[in-house]
Amino acid sequence: MRFRYPLQKLVDLKTNEKEQAEWMLSEAVGRLQREESALSELMAEQAQVGEELENASVRSTTISQMQLLQHYSQHLEQMIRLKTKDVDGAKSDVADKQLVLSGKMMEEKVWTKAKEKAQLQFTAFVLKKEQEELDEIALNRRIQTI
Repeated sequence: MRFRYPLQKLVDLKTNEKEQAEWMLSEAVGRLQREESALSELMAEQAQVGEELENASVRSTTISQMQLLQHYSQHLEQMIRLKTKDVDGAKSDVADKQLVLSGKMMEEKVWTKAKEKAQLQFTAFVLKKEQEELDEIALNRRIQTI
């Protein structure tokens, strides 16, 4: 006799939902990494522009070029603020996806445990039946030898 769990499709569904939640979390983490990378590039560029401004103040530079660098530096500051908001949003998304994944993992664990319990009960039932059959055989042999 073979064990067949009547709610196997539900267990499979919960496993698939957990895998999808893992993929979604992976995508969110990838987005977060891309956003953080873009932010660090903007900050590095802003630092470079700051150095150019300092160097421009030491050497002879036209006022229009200084204004251009200053304007570009302000633009980078604005881009950094926006990118920081994007990074915060990506972090929030990762946290949300982690909560969803932990919930899906709990659901899968509950249904897997229920399946394991049912399988243990089935195994105990099969062993009891086998033992009853062996007892019956032993009893029949005992009766035949008397």
